[in-house]
Amino acid sequence: MPMTHLLLRRSILASTWMGLAAPAWSARTDTKWPRTRAIPGGVVRVDLGAAAQRPAVRLDDQPVLVLGDETGWTAVVGIKLATPVGELALQVQTPGSAAAHKTIRVAAANYPVQRLKVSPRHVDLSTEDLARVEREQVHLRRVTSTYTSERVPTDLRLLQPVAGPRSSSFGLRRVFNGQARNPHAGMDIAAPTGTPVLASAAGRVLDTGDYFYSGNMVWVDHGCGFKTMYCHLSEIAVKAGDVLARGERLGAVGATGRVTGPHLHWSVMLNRAYVDPALFLAA
Repeated sequence: MPMTHLLLRRSILASTWMGLAAPAWSARTDTKWPRTRAIPGGVVRVDLGAAAQRPAVRLDDQPVLVLGDETGWTAVVGIKLATPVGELALQVQTPGSAAAHKTIRVAAANYPVQRLKVSPRHVDLSTEDLARVEREQVHLRRVTSTYTSERVPTDLRLLQPVAGPRSSSFGLRRVFNGQARNPHAGMDIAAPTGTPVLASAAGRVLDTGDYFYSGNMVWVDHGCGFKTMYCHLSEIAVKAGDVLARGERLGAVGATGRVTGPHLHWSVMLNRAYVDPALFLAA
């Protein structure tokens, strides 16, 4: 692509994210939806009906992505991996109307167990490492709670950020060195160190850094609580605040953090729930 075209493209993308040139769109005709699964770690679409203004939807006090137009609105809800089987209640507030509720029925998910052998340092933490992890968790809670409303995403189908086989799927109940840990909240894609990692969709870089478990990591904000995370990078090629186009390089595959070999750990988040990235890829 000629440099002038690339600069123009970046300028248009940046102005859009600043709210200066937001495109017209309709969820009924333009939106590319993820596949839906009403299970822990899944995604559900909830029909909200017609309304003159966008309804505000919350789940567990977290704002939920709402797409559409006055002819029909749809909530796109992420279900946390820890959600028990049963019913979830969405709080729906349409301007000019009384508050209402929508119910999601969550079915069981049978995720397999994965047993891994890693450095003992990343399982039995020293006092120093534990203090580092706690500091990082405080910071990451601020990162994941960030909600930007100036840009509403319309394309919810994502680009796989690196080519390669999936070495570990979402939802696995993980056991490190014989000790059970949190389920796997992303997709692992095996690739050689140095392989370019691409942004799954247009967005703004929200955070970068070197983390104890995740190694070199990049967070990209796609708007309205829709985020992606890229971990274990050998190189970070962006900084917080950078505006990225879909498919733009943001780093390279590596083996930093808690790993058994070079790969990319890729996560997708909706309303602060980690959800299965495979649902966002073309079938």
